Amino acid sequence: MADSNEMTINLVVLGRTQTGKSAAGNSLLGSSDFESHCSPSSVTTCCSLGRSCRILGIIRRNGCELALRVQVLDTPSYPHSGLSKEQVRDTVRSALAHHFREEGLHLALLVLRADLPLCPDESDHAIQFIQELLGPTWKDFTAVLLTHADKAEEAGFSEEAYLHSASSTLLSLLTSVQNKYIFLDNQKSIIKEERDIVLRKLLNFIRQNNYQALPLFKHSKELN
Repeated sequence: MADSNEMTINLVVLGRTQTGKSAAGNSLLGSSDFESHCSPSSVTTCCSLGRSCRILGIIRRNGCELALRVQVLDTPSYPHSGLSKEQVRDTVRSALAHHFREEGLHLALLVLRADLPLCPDESDHAIQFIQELLGPTWKDFTAVLLTHADKAEEAGFSEEAYLHSASSTLLSLLTSVQNKYIFLDNQKSIIKEERDIVLRKLLNFIRQNNYQALPLFKHSKELN
């Protein structure tokens, strides 16, 4: 945090094709930095960094209001329709080290669709992929972002009812990341008030780590 009156949080979005990773990144930034549309193949093929404007009214520390900036790294999906696992992993790892090497990563957001069931194989592959990227402390720096929550709501599920009916696979994953999860309503996510709610929840997760970030440069060297 170079400016004592400003805080920057560094996030990366990870997940399968068509889960809404890029759209979620745009919602967090309050912009349309990342290409996002329905497609029969993976849309994102490389990593790109988006940075929000100064956001006020979200966080106070020591009695003083801080301006918040959000940096989001959008990534190719895994599995990917045109890239191997190794290509996606190495691309994301390199981008993380390049963009967040000095300040570190505050949270990796595993993006899942709330309107689709999570299968055991999908969960296992996602966990393994994140472990390879972030190392042994991945659980402390990972949260789950459940997109398309509006479709689950249309089907009659409140958040509480959804979790009560969720598969053991999803519940086990949420337990692994210490129940750090957020439902994202794709219809309301462009509304400032909805975005502010999501950002406050993310900041609460980051506060649980005492605002510490995962040092990626050291981890990258260890992996290489």
